[in-house]
Amino acid sequence: MIPAPDHLAAFMAAALVITLSPGPDNLMVLSLGIARGRREGMMFGLGCALGCLNHTLLAALGISALIAASPVAFTLLKFAGGVYLVHMGWQAIRSSGSAFRANAPNEAERVSSWSYFRRGLIANAINPKVVLFFLAFLPQFVDTSLGHAGWQIALYGTLFTLQGALLFGALGYFAGHIGRWMSRSPSASKWLDRMAGGVFIALGVRLLFAPTR
Repeated sequence: MIPAPDHLAAFMAAALVITLSPGPDNLMVLSLGIARGRREGMMFGLGCALGCLNHTLLAALGISALIAASPVAFTLLKFAGGVYLVHMGWQAIRSSGSAFRANAPNEAERVSSWSYFRRGLIANAINPKVVLFFLAFLPQFVDTSLGHAGWQIALYGTLFTLQGALLFGALGYFAGHIGRWMSRSPSASKWLDRMAGGVFIALGVRLLFAPTR
């Protein structure tokens, strides 16, 4: 039931290229890491990566196909994802530029790193475009001669998640270094938050107005 090494190698090569290609997830991790800090960027990136497990499960069970075939379900999921991203962006724009950073002076105003992990997890898990991507991408590597297509999809999805966690974590880490250098003044921190908020709102609006089919 375990795919051949050449199948696994081809899948990992494709997964790495896709993860490293510029896209909404990379942009969110990069902008949030610069605006909020190294730890926050890493945790958000890890959340985005682990959100892929949700799509893996949906693809393995065939639920993704049902969502893709139902305009109503797809539209509802698209609306939820778009509104959530716009909400996150608006929160970032309204912040003072330091209230959510790890070195904020007021402990009560901090947002925990786990909160960023949860935000990344939700942002990815309810994105209908990622649902359709996994539905189209993972089955291409299934070896029908081995049988157990659902288990093969689950394996490939788990491998995709692991490499995504490593790459997104690294992206958040280095973005945080850039943000630390840029945010030495309160005004810079405020504008970095506004930049990140603008990115999230733009991605949310783009998702809301994306074609349903």
